[in-house]
Amino acid sequence: MTEHEHDAHPTDERDQALHSAPHEHDTGHEDGAQVSTDSTPPGIPEAAIPELVIISGMSGAGRSTAAKCLEDLGWFVVDNLPPALIPTMVELGARSQGNVARIAVVVDVRGRRFFDNLRESLADLESKNVTRRIVFLESSDDALVRRFESVRRPHPLQGDGRIVDGIAAERELLRELRGDADLVIDTSSLNVHELRAKMDAQFAGEEEPELRATVMSFGFKYGLPVDADLVVDMRFLPNPHWVPELRPYTGLNDEVATYVLNQPGAKEFLDRYAELLQLIAAGYRREGKRYVTIAVGCTGGKHRSVAMSEKLAARLAAEGVETVVVHRDMGRE
Repeated sequence: MTEHEHDAHPTDERDQALHSAPHEHDTGHEDGAQVSTDSTPPGIPEAAIPELVIISGMSGAGRSTAAKCLEDLGWFVVDNLPPALIPTMVELGARSQGNVARIAVVVDVRGRRFFDNLRESLADLESKNVTRRIVFLESSDDALVRRFESVRRPHPLQGDGRIVDGIAAERELLRELRGDADLVIDTSSLNVHELRAKMDAQFAGEEEPELRATVMSFGFKYGLPVDADLVVDMRFLPNPHWVPELRPYTGLNDEVATYVLNQPGAKEFLDRYAELLQLIAAGYRREGKRYVTIAVGCTGGKHRSVAMSEKLAARLAAEGVETVVVHRDMGRE
C-alpha cells in the first residue's frame, strides 16, 4: 500500500462550521494560530465536547488513507496539527453548536518539534472529560522500505543516512505512543482498500459497542502479527495437511473443521479459552479498551488456525462482542 503524505484541507462547509464559533477568549499566537487562554470553555455543556481520534504511526504505514476514510465518514480531519493545539481544536469544535461532533487529528513525525507536547495535551483532554482514541498505523521495515522506494521519496527522518535509518529513528520516537494506542493496525500486507475496510469496521457504526474484537488466523512460518494483543498456538493439534483428502482444503471447509474440532483437547481448549476471554473482556471494558486483536496461529495459517478462529469468533459474537474474522495467511501457500 502506497502512502502519499499530505496535509488534509477541510471543506468549505466544515471551515464555516469552525469559523462560526465565537472567539472572544482567543489570543494571538506567534505563528498566527489562535490559542484560547481558558482551560475550560465557559458555558459549554460536556455533551457538546466532540469525540476525538488521534491518528499516528509510521510514515508510509497509511496515516493519510486512514484519515481520508474518517473524512468520508463525516469526521472533521486535520493533518499534521501540532499536539499543543489539539485541546484548542477540541474547544473550537465544542463551540460549533454541534456542527463538529467528531474530530480526527493526524500527528506524525514531521511535527517532531511539537511531539513532546502530545502527552501534556492528552492529559489536558482527559481532565476535560474528552473522549479520545489513539489509532496507530504499524508496518514492517521491509514493507516501509518498498513503499518509500516505489514513490522515490526519502524518509522524513533519514537525513543523510538510509531509509532504514529513518525508519529505526521514527520507530524509537513513536514507541511510547504505540504502547498507549487504543487500536494498532498492521498494514504490512494490506492494500488501500483493505485498510479502508478495517477503518470502516471500527468507525462506521453510529453506536459505539462496548468491545470490538478481531480474530485473526495466521501461520507461524510467516511471522507473528505485530498488532496482536493475544496470541494462541494451535500446533498442539494434529495437522490436516498430512491427511491427503483434507490437504487441498482450508479450515473453512466443514470436513476440515470437523477434523480439527474432533481432535483430543480441541473442544476443551475452545471452551476454556472462551471462558478466559470473558474474564479478559470484562477487564478491557473496565480499563476503557475498546478493541482487541486475538491471533490464532498454526504452522501455515490454512487449516487449524482458520477453523479455530471461526469457532472462537462465533463464541465471542454470541456473547455480544462485535467480532471481525481475518485469515491473514490463508491461500498464501
